[in-house]
Amino acid sequence: MPQKLIPNHRTINSKQLLKKEEKNSIIEICPVRNVIARFGNKWALLVVLVISEHECVRFNELCRLIPDVSSRVLSGTFKTLEADALVARKVYPTVPPKVEYRLTDIGRSLVPLIAQLTEWRRQT
Repeated sequence: MPQKLIPNHRTINSKQLLKKEEKNSIIEICPVRNVIARFGNKWALLVVLVISEHECVRFNELCRLIPDVSSRVLSGTFKTLEADALVARKVYPTVPPKVEYRLTDIGRSLVPLIAQLTEWRRQT
């Protein structure tokens, strides 16, 4: 059976490699890991909550509502939330361009779950 040399000078066989690959594939589809990957950005859940408190929010308004976040980070957070279909972006054809962000139905469905997590943290 072919063997591979790894940096700490131990050898492993093909069966061990296969088990490791199988283990990694299970981890990759882990629901908890997927949730953390989606909301691992420390601003994503806060942005969802702030937007939920308003019907729609413009970018600079949200910058004022969350002063700790940089424009660059907020822009990336919006792109991620939009790609995940949690936030809808509407651009108006004006000069300068007017852009508004709203929660989608999926985004609104997340708000009670965030509230439950927040309440759980307050109690512990």
